[in-house]
This record gives sequence, C-alpha cells and structure tokens, in this order.
Amino acid sequence: MKHEHANHQHHGHNCCGGHQSVATEVVRDPVCGMVVDPYAGKPTTEHGERVFHFCSAGCQAKFVKDPEAYIEATDPVCGMKVDRASAKHFLRHDGEKYYFCSAGCMAKFEKAPEDYLGDRPLPKPMPAGTQYTCPMHPEVVRDGPGACPICGMALEPMGIPTGDEGPNPELVDFTRRFWISAFCSVPLLVVTMGPMLGLPFRDWLGERLAVWMEFALATPVVVWAAIPFFERAFASFVNRSPNMWTLIAIGVGAAYAFSVVATLFPDIFPHSFRGHGGMVPVYFEAAAVIVALVFLGQVLELKARERTGSAIRALLDLAPKTARRVGADAAEMDVPLDEVAVGDKLRVRPGESIPVDGIVLEGRTSIDESMITGESLPVEKAEHDQVTGGTLNRNGTLLIEAKKVGADTVLSQIVGMVAAAQRSRAPIQGLADRVASYFVPTVVLVAMLAFAAWALLGPEPSMIHGLVAAVSVLIIACPCALGLATPMSIMTATGRGAHAGVLIKDAEALERFARVDTLIVDKTGTLTEGKPRLTDLIAQPPFNDGELLALAAGLEKGSEHPLAEAIVDGARDRGLTVPDATGFEAVTGKGVTGIVGGRTVALGNRAMMQDVGADVLPLQERADALRAAGKSALFIAVDGKAAGIVAVADPIKATSAEAIRLLHAAGLKIIMATGDNAVTARAVASQLGIDEVRADMLPESKKALVDELRHGGARVAMAGDGINDAPALAAADVGIAMGTGADVAMESAGITLVKGDLNGIVRARHLAEATLRNIKQNLFFAFIYNVLGVPVAAGVLYPVFGLLLSPMLAAAAMSLSSVSVIANALRLRTVKL
Repeated sequence: MKHEHANHQHHGHNCCGGHQSVATEVVRDPVCGMVVDPYAGKPTTEHGERVFHFCSAGCQAKFVKDPEAYIEATDPVCGMKVDRASAKHFLRHDGEKYYFCSAGCMAKFEKAPEDYLGDRPLPKPMPAGTQYTCPMHPEVVRDGPGACPICGMALEPMGIPTGDEGPNPELVDFTRRFWISAFCSVPLLVVTMGPMLGLPFRDWLGERLAVWMEFALATPVVVWAAIPFFERAFASFVNRSPNMWTLIAIGVGAAYAFSVVATLFPDIFPHSFRGHGGMVPVYFEAAAVIVALVFLGQVLELKARERTGSAIRALLDLAPKTARRVGADAAEMDVPLDEVAVGDKLRVRPGESIPVDGIVLEGRTSIDESMITGESLPVEKAEHDQVTGGTLNRNGTLLIEAKKVGADTVLSQIVGMVAAAQRSRAPIQGLADRVASYFVPTVVLVAMLAFAAWALLGPEPSMIHGLVAAVSVLIIACPCALGLATPMSIMTATGRGAHAGVLIKDAEALERFARVDTLIVDKTGTLTEGKPRLTDLIAQPPFNDGELLALAAGLEKGSEHPLAEAIVDGARDRGLTVPDATGFEAVTGKGVTGIVGGRTVALGNRAMMQDVGADVLPLQERADALRAAGKSALFIAVDGKAAGIVAVADPIKATSAEAIRLLHAAGLKIIMATGDNAVTARAVASQLGIDEVRADMLPESKKALVDELRHGGARVAMAGDGINDAPALAAADVGIAMGTGADVAMESAGITLVKGDLNGIVRARHLAEATLRNIKQNLFFAFIYNVLGVPVAAGVLYPVFGLLLSPMLAAAAMSLSSVSVIANALRLRTVKL
C-alpha cells in the first residue's frame, strides 16, 4: 500500500472528529494535487472569480479543457465536498488522488482505506483497443471483458498495467457477495447445528418455523449471491466445456432445489426420503455455506493473484512520478513524468530515483541498480555514462539528458515482458488441462453412481444419504486447485525473476530451462568484459615503455578498431601525450602504418613486420607466451626496426569463474563458442574450467553447433549478446540474451538477463528449477486431493467408520485445496536466487 502525504501542521477541532488547520493557506495544483508556490512563475488560469495555479503547462491544459472536473473532490470518509486547489489534507493511494476535509478524515482513511472504497466507482475505462484474456487460458482473447468460455473465470485486460486501474472489479463484487453469504450463513448454521452444540434454538422455534427461517436465510445466498456461479455453469454447458462451476452449480442447485420442494410440498416424498420423526430433511444450510465457502476461496485466490502482480506494480513504482526539468534559462521545474521528452535536461538529486533512461552531462555519483539488475553493489557514474530509469541515485547530484522516455525505457520494456510472461502457459499445464477435460464428466458420473448405490443399498433414509453423497462428490471434486497449479507458479516466478534481473519471455522458456543439460556461451561480452584493455608493454632498447606506447597510440589514434581504442586509452591512463600521425594506412589482415613524430611506425602481426623489413624473431617467444595467456600481441617497428610488443586483452569478468563452477554444480556442460582464434579461446577456457571450446565460429557455425547438439539428444541453452548470436539463440531450446547486448539478440531469446554476466544464468537456472518443482508440488496436491476426496465424499468410509461427508465439509475442503496451492506458489516470491 502506497501513500503520498500532504505534510502540514493542524490545529483545532472540526465536525468529523479530526483537527482543522489554521496554518498558512495551501495552494495546490487542482489537477495533479502537487503543492505550488504561487510566486514561482508557474502557469496560472483564471476561472470565474478565481486564479488557479499549476505545476506545469500540461496540468493547465487539462484544467482549461474541463475545469469543472478539477474544482471539487469528495472526501471518501465523510462525503463532504473539498476544494481541490486549497485542500490541506491530501494523499495518494494505489495511484488515485484523495482529498479530505480534515486531518481526522485523512487519518481514518489511512488506517483502513478498504473501509471507504467499497462503493468506489469501477476502474477507469481501459484504453480503446484493449483486449482481454483468461489468466488460466491465455489462448482465449476477446475484444471486451467477460467470462472465459473454457473455465468461466473473469477475463483480464492485456497489456502493461498503468498502476491506477483501481481494484479488481471481480474481487470487489465477490467480496461483497461473500460477506452477504456469510451474514446469512452464520445464523443459518446456528439454527441448524444448535441442537448438536446444546443450543435449543430449534426447540424454541418449532421444527416448521425453523425450516421456514432456513429457507428465508438461504434464498438470498443462492438466488442472488450465487448468480455468478450459475452464469458460469450455464456458459460451460453452452460451450460444452464442463468446469469447476459446472460441479458447484449442480451441487448447490440440487441441495437448494430439493430443500425448497421439501419445504413447500413435503407430502409428495415417499418414506425413503423421510428421516427421524417422519420429516423430510432439508439442506438449506449446506447450499448457503457451500456458496459462502466458495466465495471465500475465490476472494483469497483473487487477492493472491493480485499479490503475484505486485512485482509489476513494484517495478512501476520504481520510476518517480515527477522529474525536475532544467530549462534553457537554467530554471528548474518539477513536471509530471509523462511530460518529459527526449532531449530534456533533468536534475537528479541525492536519494532520488532516475526518472528516465539517459546520459550523464554533469556530476559524479554511485547508483544502486539492484532493483533492475539484481546486483547489490552500486555502480559509479560520471560524464557520458548511461543511466537507467528507476535506479536510485545514492550520493551525488547529476544533470542528465533524457534519451528514452515512456514505453521506450528499459523499465517499461521489463514491465511489458513480465506482464506477457505472466499470461503465457507452460507445456506442463497441458497435462492439467487434459486431465480436467475428462475429470468433470467423470465426477458427474461418480456422483450419479454414488446416489444410485446409496438409494439401492444404503440404510434409511437411503434417498437422503444418496443426495448428500452426490452433492458432496460434486463439491469436493471441483478442479479449481488443478487449474491454479501452473498459472500461479508461473505468475509468481516471473515477478520474482524480474526483481533479480532475470526476465522471462514466456513460461515455456522457464520450464525448458529447468531441463537443459548443455549451455553454449559466447566469449566476448559474456565471459569477458567485451572491452579490450592494454595489458603488457615489452620495449626493445633504445626505446622505453613510455616512448613505445606513445608511438603506438599516436599511430592508432585515427583507427576505430577496438584494439586501437584500448591502446589509446592505455596511453592516456598513464598520463602520456598522444601525438598525431600522418600517412595512416590500414593493411587488411596485417596491421597499420604511418608517420608519428617524423618516424615511420608499423604496428601489427608478423606479416606486417616482414613487409617493413623488421626482424621480430627475438621477440617471437614472448609474443607466443602472451597469446597463450589469451592476449593479442602486436609487434611494433620504428624506422624498419623491431621496437617491441604491445599486448591487449579482453579481461575475463570477475564473476565468470564462480558462475561456471555453480553451473557445473547444477549439472550443465559448458561449451564456449566464439569467433576468436583458437589460441585465445583455449586460454580463456583453461582459466575458467570450460568443458569444450569451439573457436573461429561464424554466426551460421553457432547455429549449426546448436543443431548438432540437439540432434545428438542434448537439451541446449545458448547465451549471447550480439547480432551474430541471434540465429543460434532462436535455434536453441532456450535462448539467453545478455541485457547489455543487441536488441535483436533479446528478441530471439526466451530469457533476458538485465545485467550481462553468467551470474544471471545461475539465477535463471535456480528460478527455473524452483518453479518446475513448485508446479509439480501443486499438481501433486491437486491430484492427490481429488483422488482421496472423491471416494470419501461418495461414502466409501461409511461401512467401516459410519462416516458420510457433509456437503459443507466438502466445500471447506475444496476451498482449502485451492488455498494450499496458492500458498505454495507464493513461496516462490522468497526463493533465494
């Protein structure tokens, strides 16, 4: 629950039991609720005899378009009208703005907001074109809201939530129906079960009056509260897709209809239907309590489904609601986030969240990116570094330029991917669906057989025993736990993964990754930093290291090759002045030449040295040793004579070795597939303990490797970050894109790691295994419950123990099974990754 307060001092008393402010008058933007300084030169508009102040031109435009919509608000506690532009008491709750007449009303609302939102209007209309889907059957897509034709659940809007949709209307409706059902069921149980507890209510009322009281209490529950159940059951008959609502409606309808007929026309029943005293028993309490218990299970389920969506809401809350924009005149102004445009300059102060994706123009700081990447250590940022919206600025002030806003930000893309993944279905869910398709007709048949067996073979009143057994079978066998088993685990797991920097594209990828036994990884950018650095200098007399590096850097200054950049950066890091070069020439496959400081300089491989007549034989052994260590060794010649060696390497990420060890422990075989030469590739592999090396790989070679391994029976995951990896990512059982890489790689992958290192793969593997294990546990709970529950409800224990399960107990057990599955799925929210 999130509240944003208007913070003021309050004094005095008022009619609502709170305190009325006599503090300085508040000037508030009537549109967004922000407090505005009337002397700060912000936009103003005259309306009637008043002047309204706004935080931004956007809010001003909204007010001018429809001023009456923004002048007054209704206090949700006492119902009084409150002037929005001068309200002293204001807060935000779940994305909505609330205004209060006093501090007392605001305090009451904060303590228990749900008490004042029961009659809240339905959520805002969804955007035009919004489609709706079933949370259990994502293949069902409709252009408007309604019920799923397969399972009867309410369809939910697709797309990315905005965070201000308001409460789930189905949850609001079912909660109201549950409380009314419970209100009627409690006295119904007291009247019915009183004699068993020593409470003689029935004796006081008399049997006939007691039955009519039961009828009066049960009828609102069955005829009004249970309407959604009967509507969904009717739809299941029309669509020929029997589901849990079919069983509930038949069971409740049979118990209630039998009881009504027994109450109105008791004389039509034969002796076999009469109990002790010759009365025909009624089951109003069973019908009403069943409805109440089913509503209880549904409310708990809907609240749990909302908690699985808390991951998305938490991600949405990472981005601040406003940003401090710096104008051309250096004036700073807080504006709503949706008014920030690409190119705007924004000020970010210590302790604030970065509002959008951008680049640092001024300042230095450390930024906590753990909510996006899952990595706990803060990252240092300075000029020209990129920053991500939603991350937390720790200790410095930054001036950034907005580069991506709105739906283009990394945070929005993450939210979109999580929302889509939560609606996807895992292959294992097909098992539950197949079972459910046969299960409901089988249960109806079992209920009919139970009724027939009791009617023919049971003790008197045999018909009554048969009815109780049939209704109990129908109720206890409701396959809601079976339907929830997989979707609840997937929804919870995808949200948990998002907070750990592991983005799941669909449920199938998550299930497949749990079964993968072979992992192919790229070297550059995956195992290594992806940015070469200068590592070694070997100078031949008369040159020293500084002179040699200055000449090499001057020559490479005009080159765009990654190795050239590493040499130039290395010279500057050592404080050397990098001279300019003339006559620069790049010789394909050999190296570069040019004039630096009046001297002819050549940098490259042995073939280049032969071209300029330089003898590098004395340096060859040391060059080979550097290459064996995974470094790129370049010879340098000055005026036709060998002057030394410059070595550059792409450093191995600090996290790679430990991640490889953990992946081996998880039972994965690791293969490195890289476009680099075999010597460098083997050097990296030997340091990390990689099982197999494939070097000099072209993009089509990587895809061919994936196909080869899969044809050999391996279940293959491929991790990469470049455009060249996309074909292999698409061909693998599971593609894993490193989030620092190319967009096309992410599009081709089933799993994306926000932070591009192997620790993310370790986290993804643990999440996948935990999710699949959780789904299997849920399916086991659901199956074993029905396997044991149906025979007990049918009465198999009666001959031995004299036990015949009450329909009310069957309904409680059915609800409990759903709650147990939900609770087990929610454990994934705390799984350690």
